[in-house]
Amino acid sequence: MSNRLFQGVVHQMKDAIDRVIGVIDENATIVACSDLTRIGTVEELFTVELNETHDTYTKDGYTYKAFGIHVRPDYVVFVEGTDEVAAKYASIIAISLSSIKQYYDEKYDRNNFIKNIILDNVLPGDIGIKSRELHFNADINRVVFLVNIITSNEVSAYDVIQNLFPDKNKDFVFNISENDIVLVKEIKNNIDVKDLEKLARSISDTLSGEFFTRVNVGIGTPVTGVKDLARSFKEAQMALEVGKVFDTEKNIVSYDNLGIARLIYHLPTTLCETFLKEVFKKGSIESLDHETLFTIQRFFENNLNVSETSRKLFVHRNTLVYRLDKIKKLTGLDLREFDHAIIFKIALMVKKYLSADPVKF
Repeated sequence: MSNRLFQGVVHQMKDAIDRVIGVIDENATIVACSDLTRIGTVEELFTVELNETHDTYTKDGYTYKAFGIHVRPDYVVFVEGTDEVAAKYASIIAISLSSIKQYYDEKYDRNNFIKNIILDNVLPGDIGIKSRELHFNADINRVVFLVNIITSNEVSAYDVIQNLFPDKNKDFVFNISENDIVLVKEIKNNIDVKDLEKLARSISDTLSGEFFTRVNVGIGTPVTGVKDLARSFKEAQMALEVGKVFDTEKNIVSYDNLGIARLIYHLPTTLCETFLKEVFKKGSIESLDHETLFTIQRFFENNLNVSETSRKLFVHRNTLVYRLDKIKKLTGLDLREFDHAIIFKIALMVKKYLSADPVKF
């Protein structure tokens, strides 16, 4: 599409510029030229190596000017002649083509369209129209992964993820901030959450194992078409934020697996504070030391089973019973009773939530 756009501009300029002008792509193929017989050819005269800068340079009687949005130029303009006028022509044409291409990409580029949907920059009424213009299949299922970079090196995590998912007609990768990368992935119908987590794990393992880049990955829920991608993105954001509060040891967090943490996350802080005051006596929860809290955590993990928990903690059964009695005396809650255990578990999560003061979406 860009090639046709370039040819249209070159055709309009050929009468104003009485010289051979054209555009070469990264493969040294002439994609637009005032001399129509040369379009699509790779002639030795025009074969150039795209340098790493956007400087103007001359070769074999022609002046070249690279342009594009990347460090390595995407295209090169060439103008017949090596004089100062040829250099000015090359610079003017390069600026014109770069601006036109940028405008065209912003208007019609699929990746940019998906990015604007995710960031709520497209009116709901325009989504369907734009989708048809860009030939998006309304029945395709997609899910949003949000990759948050914790630590990195010189390797671009964006480039790594893009190389992992190279099919630009199915999968879309883009930055939304310096440390946040979005992957919109096409998926099969009725895909299991575990499969999505495996995919997220492969991204994380590749970045950490090969490129020493540590990331957290949030996973939204699968959606059909493109209209609900913004919702899936917000869910991925929430998964990361809730994960920072309640699952600090996990770096892969799925919105579907947030459970009761998602409910607590939506509660007003005033309600949470009232709940804690009602459940615990003043200062009682703060009186629990690290060892006691660790015991409680293991007790919950072993389904309130005293024998199994004492075995996992390498303590005598009576020692664990003593600790549970101590907790009951301090808080009024007997963790061996299911209802009391639920209240205590939720209360601990609420306290953790209030202490973290997470960002709301």
